[in-house]
Parts: sequence; C-alpha cells; structure tokens
Amino acid sequence: MVTDSNVGRLLANRYRLAELIGKGAMGRVYRAEDILLGGVIAVKFLAQTLLNPKMRDRFKSEARICAQLGRKSIHIVNVIDYGVSDYKDEDVPFYVMEYLQGQSLSEVINNQPLPLPRFLTISRQIALGLQCAHQGIIVDDSLYPIIHRDIKPSNILVSRDASLGELVKILDFGISKLLQADSDQTSSYMGTLAYSSPEQMEGRELDSRSDTYSLGVMMYEMLTGKMPLHVETHAFGAWFKAHHYQTPRTFEAVNPSLKLPKALETLVMSCLAKAPEDRPQSVADILEVLDALGKRYKDNPGVGKRIADYLEKMPPSVQGQPKPLSDRVPLIDEICTLAVWPKNKPIAQIVFAQSLTTETIALPAVWVMLPQQEIQNLQTYRLYNVIYKNFLYAMSPHPTLLWVTGIYNRQRHQQKSNGGEAQQGTRWLPCYLDLKSPSGLETARLLSQKGEYQVLLFALEQPERCFHAITITINESQRLQLQEWAITSQPVRSIGSPTLSKNILKAEFDKLKLRITPEMEKDPGGSSFGR
Repeated sequence: MVTDSNVGRLLANRYRLAELIGKGAMGRVYRAEDILLGGVIAVKFLAQTLLNPKMRDRFKSEARICAQLGRKSIHIVNVIDYGVSDYKDEDVPFYVMEYLQGQSLSEVINNQPLPLPRFLTISRQIALGLQCAHQGIIVDDSLYPIIHRDIKPSNILVSRDASLGELVKILDFGISKLLQADSDQTSSYMGTLAYSSPEQMEGRELDSRSDTYSLGVMMYEMLTGKMPLHVETHAFGAWFKAHHYQTPRTFEAVNPSLKLPKALETLVMSCLAKAPEDRPQSVADILEVLDALGKRYKDNPGVGKRIADYLEKMPPSVQGQPKPLSDRVPLIDEICTLAVWPKNKPIAQIVFAQSLTTETIALPAVWVMLPQQEIQNLQTYRLYNVIYKNFLYAMSPHPTLLWVTGIYNRQRHQQKSNGGEAQQGTRWLPCYLDLKSPSGLETARLLSQKGEYQVLLFALEQPERCFHAITITINESQRLQLQEWAITSQPVRSIGSPTLSKNILKAEFDKLKLRITPEMEKDPGGSSFGR
C-alpha cells in the first residue's frame, strides 16, 4: 500500500484521508472517509507543481463538468463536492467524488482481445457516457457540449460482479473542453499520443468526432489486443505521422484467427478515418450499430439482460406483497374497479407511488387525489391532454429516483382563460422512489418490465373508488435507464439522508420545468413526450 504524509489528515472538517490510491501528472487521488455523513469517497488534489491560475481554473472546470455529467449518466464518475485546502501555506484545490472499485479497461484488456459479448457490453456503456458529455452541460443558462479529449483504456473503469454484471464509467475530464462559440479553441497539443486524433495532434479546434477517433482506437484494441497503428518509437513525431498517413491494420492482419462480424470492423475502421467528416458524425450512429449487433447475438450477456435477470430475483415489495404478473394488462375500466384508495392515506390532494396489486396483477402506478371537476376536465377533454414523463436520478448521497408526470390540457386551459377563471396550467405529479428499499426496487422493476404505468385519479368528493385512470407509456431508452439505475444503486453505500437527494432532484426538476412548460403549452394537440 502506497502512503504519504497526507494520510490521516482531516480535510474541510469532514473528509479523513485514508490511503493514496493513484497519482499522475495532474494530481493525486486518495480514498477517504466522510466522517460527517459516513461512507467511503475519493478525493482528488491538483498537483502542487501545477498551482497556477490557469491550472486551478481547469481543475475547477473538471469538477464542475463531472458534477453535472455524473448526475446525468451513470457511465461518468460522479463528483459531489469541491473545495480548497490550506496546506503547507498553499491553497490546494480538491474535489470529492464517488469511490469506485474495479479495474481500468487497460487492465481488463491486458494485450488480449475481449469476447464479442463483453466487448459489446463495455463499448455500449462507454458510448452512452460519451453521448451524455457531447450533449453538453448548462453553463450560465446556455448549453455547451463537452469533448473529453483523452479517451483511452486507463480512463475507463470497469466494475465487475458475478451476479450484477459490469458497470463502466468514464474518468478524468482533466483536459476536457467546453465548446463555447466565442472561445479560441486552438491550443498546444494535450492528450495521449497513441489515442489522439489527427486534428488533436495538430492542436486544431476539436469537436465530438475527435473523441470518436479515440474510441475507435480503443475499440480496435479491445477486439484485437493490438493497436491499429504501429510506430518504431514512442515520440510525438512518430505518432503524428502514424495518425496522419498510416492506414490502420485490418483485423485479419493482426489476428488471422479472429472471426468478427464485418459490420463491426467497418464501424471501427470508420471511427479511425483520418478526416472527421468521414467518421460517424455522432455517438448515436455508433450506438445504432452496437445495438443492432447486440440484438443479433442473442448470447450477449449485456448489462440490460443481467439487470433484468437480477431484478426478477429481488424479493417482492414489503407493501402489498405483489403476486405474479398476469399475461394480460387490464383495461382502464377494470383498473378503476380494482383500485381502492389506501386506508393509510389521508383524503387530501396528495400524490404518491404505489403498485396496484391483486391476485393476478402488479402494475406500477401514481396515485393522485384531486378535485372532481379537474378530473372530469382531464377525462372529457382527454384528446387534448399533453403528457410529459421523465425520470431523474441521484446516486449520492442516497440512491433516489424522481418519477415525474406532467399533464397539461390545452383545450381546458384555453376555456378557462376565455371564461376568466383561474388557470390551472400544468398539473405536476412528482414521486420519489428510494432505490435502497424493497418497495422502491420493486416499482423500478415493474416500470422497466411493463414499459408503462397508470395514473390513478381519485376525487376528493368521492374518494372511495378510482374516478379515472390514464395509461402512460415509457420508451425503450427510459426502460433501460431505469434498469441500470436500479441495479447500480444496490452496491452503493448511502452516505447521507434521502432528504438530501430529494432536494438535489427537486432543484434539478425546478430548472427543467422552466424549459418543459413552454414546450407543453405550444403542443397543438394531445401528445405524450419525455426524455
């Protein structure tokens, strides 16, 4: 075990440094204990040799980028705190992130090719993380894409578990770039020689297609155990020539016994194109091919299947003991007949999540009590209902899911405006799921399995029976995301109160509403949309 004089220090009266677990040119990383909320976390310090204003700003930018991206994607390391430590008369910036256990992808590869199913699982998760970064973060109320600029196996962490499958995360956004329209992006070279795109070697302006090139190099290495380009010496000049002028070796040339789909080699070689315009133009194009190959090879033990299999084995919810699912989803009228307002809930305008369970069915549901007139309006003018659904997730300090449904009725809204009555606007129905609880996990399993849920509307004036029900469909990407969140939350140790996570999610949703509400009100007719 590597130690140094920092071990044992108490940082910000909260984080006790326990062990040096990594170091590089940019700084050092320690395993630490959060003595305030409990739990193990990791702390990264900027190297003291880099304590200048430019590197401080870059380090702070890295923390901010990872904090936003980590909340959006489980495939990017999650940063939860930032600060400056007064150490040896110098202010040293640091940030706190989730503590990850596993192997770097470079250790996983270890100069040998990966089996195709495992390659597809790992590559897809890396691509999802990159896609999230390229979609950008909000800075000063504007959206800016993020280019990683140092995609390589040592910056990919793979956590393995025999029963849960594998979770892949992208690390080290230390030289990532915020793509701002008014900034000069031409600079000296930064990156890793073997994985850099031709335009990156030149210090030119970069876009997401530079990361695509680096991903192509890495995918080639994962599949063959070799590098696509060969150099005699590990020098800048040699790699500059290789990336610009050398044709990548075919799979057969480096490993004649390797039998892989032609479509996969075509994908990798297109990522390695010298000109950015000849590569896939977005990570979505790469994901499309990977997903198609995953469906083709049914023996692929991908993360989605592993998650689904694991969740099937989870014990039933302690609330209601759901029975096995029926082969047929009941009709709306049947659902209204089956739903009875729980005796432990008050007769009041409230919203909560609870599965609707009987002898034959278990359905995920949002239970809502509203004035009868409002429900009748939603029912009468249901063709004009604009429905928004979304799921937001916070892994830390406590794994929590915010399940949001919004219902806006354009026709009713206009009639109220013309009649001079108070406008209802969008009726928001937020529910929180604790993913460390059996009931929260059961609901997540049902949502991902069924691909739809019910909004059960009860009237304040007649609370005995369900007045109306609305079926809302969940798209495929949301189903998979729910599965991944549910499974990855299980090995995570809670380091704080669920209320803290709820407050984080509520703040994120409050910002999201400012953008979503105008979109719903502009919808010309009834529709359903969401992330």
